[in-house]
Amino acid sequence: MANWKTRVTDLLNIKYPIIQGGLAYLAYSELASAVSNAGGLGQITAMSLSNPEELKEEIRKTKAMTDNPFGVNFAIGQHGRPFEHMLEAALEEGVQVVSVTGGNPTGFFKELESVDVKKLVLVAAKRQAIKAEELGADAVMVVGQEGGGHIGREDTGTFVLIPSVVDAVKIPVIASGGIADGRGLMAAISLGAEGIEMGTRFIATKECIHASSQYKQAIIDGSETDTEIIKRTLKAPGRVISTPLSKKIIELEEAGAGYDELKRYISGEANKKYIYEGKPEQGFGWAGQAVGLIHKLLSVDELIKMMIKEAEEIRVKWRDN
Repeated sequence: MANWKTRVTDLLNIKYPIIQGGLAYLAYSELASAVSNAGGLGQITAMSLSNPEELKEEIRKTKAMTDNPFGVNFAIGQHGRPFEHMLEAALEEGVQVVSVTGGNPTGFFKELESVDVKKLVLVAAKRQAIKAEELGADAVMVVGQEGGGHIGREDTGTFVLIPSVVDAVKIPVIASGGIADGRGLMAAISLGAEGIEMGTRFIATKECIHASSQYKQAIIDGSETDTEIIKRTLKAPGRVISTPLSKKIIELEEAGAGYDELKRYISGEANKKYIYEGKPEQGFGWAGQAVGLIHKLLSVDELIKMMIKEAEEIRVKWRDN
């Protein structure tokens, strides 16, 4: 077995430098604990829960299913909801790792002054990574335009963005976007990253129990051309699996529709119509171009073992050459 020790594994006290994305409405105790038990870092999505007590209960359930570290993700831009009371609940439950996505993290970091917790920030541009480091981030998760969910406005791909950020900051860089297997893990390490974050690949796992079978099957059946970007005109681009509703959203945007006309189609409720109920005419689901690399529903343990085996075979191949 190769040594997978990096600054990310040391920082998070995990075996493999593999982090599960926040996955709004999907990342709960079953998935988070499975990822942590398999040697990565699982995460719970905080802002998809209704109140602090629900978050505390989810954290307790996760602790009951794993003795390994896990994190709590805060999508601070989600619906404009205040996050402070949710963050306080996580800290009260003794969470040691938090990540922040979807907004300016300045206020989030202010809440964590003098708090001994590891802080990860998802960014989509070099300037955002530099700012996160200045604010006190322990590591940055850097997503290229191939990724699912909200991505950067600059359309910079992972292969260019990762080394650019590595050269710009001193803290560890975690690569995200277009990664779904051991080849992606090794590519990220080669680019200077010290870990990876995956979202789409973890949806198509047995422990992502809240995702509808239709959503999972669309990811498994999809090719790299079966995603599209919505909300560009709102300056909040996000990559989704192609559905009749996502195409309708894009048509409305091209016709000049504003937020008021779009909000019913891009809401969290519309998101849940597809990811929970499997209704593509009424909803949408976030997914990255890595759908073209995902061909089978696996358990989390099977997935991580497969990835590590693939990555180690690549290491041996190049070492022997």
